[in-house]
Amino acid sequence: MSASARYFNPEMKMARLIETDHHLLTVLSRLGIRGGFGEGTVEKICTDKGLDPGTFSLLCNVYSFPSFEPEAEQLRRGRINDVLRYLHQSHDYYVNNAIVTLASNLETLIEPCKDNLRQIIWKFFSDYKTELEKHFEYEEGNVIPYVQNLMIGRARPGFSIDSFEEDDTSIDESLSDLRSLVLKSLPAECNDTLRTKLLNFIFNLQRDLTRHSLVEDKLMIPMVRLIEDPHSAYGRTDSTTEESRERADELSEREKEILVSVARGMLNKEIADKLDISINTVITHRKNITRKTGIRTVAGLTVYAILNNLIDINSVK
Repeated sequence: MSASARYFNPEMKMARLIETDHHLLTVLSRLGIRGGFGEGTVEKICTDKGLDPGTFSLLCNVYSFPSFEPEAEQLRRGRINDVLRYLHQSHDYYVNNAIVTLASNLETLIEPCKDNLRQIIWKFFSDYKTELEKHFEYEEGNVIPYVQNLMIGRARPGFSIDSFEEDDTSIDESLSDLRSLVLKSLPAECNDTLRTKLLNFIFNLQRDLTRHSLVEDKLMIPMVRLIEDPHSAYGRTDSTTEESRERADELSEREKEILVSVARGMLNKEIADKLDISINTVITHRKNITRKTGIRTVAGLTVYAILNNLIDINSVK
């Protein structure tokens, strides 16, 4: 079977797509596609719903196959409005459904805990809730309108999709910490059935949030770059080709150089200027560093750099 044959395409039947990965029911729901597919193909059902079948297939491939990498021509042919529609509906679900459900289940679970422990856990959750709401509020109030205006020729001075990616933060790190607290640290008097229910919900939510970020990184951001500059060379080989030659678990010399810069408190723009590379290349390298080390935060990367003798502790601010 060829690599392309593994992935979804507009010619396959919609029911078959769901049988292959039932998690895609989430994608369909957010795009307004309901059940009763019969023998309808992806192309027919999407066309009936006013969706671009090719863009829908890209969404499903990114959601189901984290290693899937869209080709430049697929991105050029894609319909950014369909991607924005999916992201908007995802934001609505996270803020108005997922967080509400999470709060209710957590509140019930920690009820038997002592007051001080319950307050600590609830504050941690409340801070995460605020962080998540601000993240999506920024996307809804800044990023999506920017793209919509860009499509009709109204570029926003001083803002670009690279600006969004540089400021974008992980939205599941604190959720991982909450999961660990529920899994490892809650006292035995907490109802184990409720604990299991909450953990299942958190695991599923984390998976969905990860896919959400992949849709942004692999579809929205590169598609918007192509709108900003139709002649841009999406998939530039200045870092990705070099990366493909590196061992999966070993930092390249360039990645070590960027890691040290991050540990010293430099911003992406400052690193790009210092090394005479694009911000996009810096961001790509930083993603590779996170993938290879498993560490996401600046504080964690700083400790990693110190422990691996990449930087002297006295040189860190």
